Order: sequence, then C-alpha cells, then structure tokens
Amino acid sequence: MIRPRTGDFLYSNDELDVMLEDIRIFKRYPIRGIVVGILTPEGRVDIERTKHIVDAALPLEVCFHRAFDMTRDHIEALRDIVNIGGISRILTSGHGKTVVDSIATLASLFRTAKRLASDSWPLTILPGSGVNADTIDPILVSLLPLGLEELHMSGGSWLDGKMQYRREALGMGVSAEREWAIWQTDGLKVGEVRAIVDIVCEKFGRKV
Repeated sequence: MIRPRTGDFLYSNDELDVMLEDIRIFKRYPIRGIVVGILTPEGRVDIERTKHIVDAALPLEVCFHRAFDMTRDHIEALRDIVNIGGISRILTSGHGKTVVDSIATLASLFRTAKRLASDSWPLTILPGSGVNADTIDPILVSLLPLGLEELHMSGGSWLDGKMQYRREALGMGVSAEREWAIWQTDGLKVGEVRAIVDIVCEKFGRKV
C-alpha cells in the first residue's frame, strides 16, 4: 500500500514525492500491484495526482483503496477513476460502514462500472469491510448476479501476545486492552467464509 501516513487522504507535495519514491522502489521487486488513494480537499478523487501515481506504477496493477468511501459522491468518484485509466480495482465498503450495510450502493457501483469500463481495461469492484461468515451469504446472493469476482477480508482475531514483562501506564498508541495483543489472520475464520463461498457459488453455477 502506498500511504505515507495515517489520517486523511489529502497529501502535500512532499508526501506525493514520498509515494512516488516508494513506487520506484517497489517496482524493483516482483510484486503484482499497488494500492493507493488520493482525494481533493472537497472530497473528490484527485484526478491529476492519481494519474501521476498510476503512470508511475504501470505496468503494475493499481487498486484505488477505501479513500473511495470518503468521497462526496460514489458515482462521481467511480467515473473519475474510470476516466483516469490504468486502475484495475476499487476497494470499497459501498460508501458505508460495512459491505452488508451497503448492498444497494454496491449494486449500483457494479452496474455503473460494467457500463463505463472498457473491454481493454476492465474495472473490478472489490467489496471489503465486515466480510465474515455471518455476512457473506447475503453479499454473495446480492452481488454474484452482478459480476462479483473478488472479496476483501482480514479474517483476523486479536490474540494475547507472549510478552511476560508488561510495563503498565505506558502505551505505544493503541488502546490499553490491545497494547499487548497481536492481530493475526485466523485460518478458521477464513475457512468458514471459503466454505460458504463454495456452496453459494455452486448454486449460482460459478467456479471459485
């Protein structure tokens, strides 16, 4: 992910230079693509700067990340991303807190992306946020008919760390209850989701 800091997605010229340098370094290695997102102060996709990033990244794949969900208008943002060109994916919750809360908006994005994207440069809508075994079924049932091909999930759990000495009353920027915990992908959670995906996709005649 090309992101020089936490916080908003409005970057200074110096921060943009850091992002471009990161891309130059990453391109030395056999990676498939990058994830990035840049907005204007008004909450729109920063077309000029995003195009600069895309041009620097190609031929790597480029995914516009969930900065998309912080834009003022999801259809306007989608059109801008399509017009920039060179972006193969949009990672989005559907402009809401979670995917399952934003099915209607995601359906609109799938339909619009299919209409706007070209055969020479297809665009994948990649739903992500709150995808788990409890939510995956309605997501699949609603979006598979519209062309859903990929999902994003962490599948993670907080595990207690193995530090024996734990200094109290001094933190490193996370909540007190997470100070000594480790976030780790949970194979069981991922497996549960995969099992449901297999079943539902078979009902729809889709290969996984």
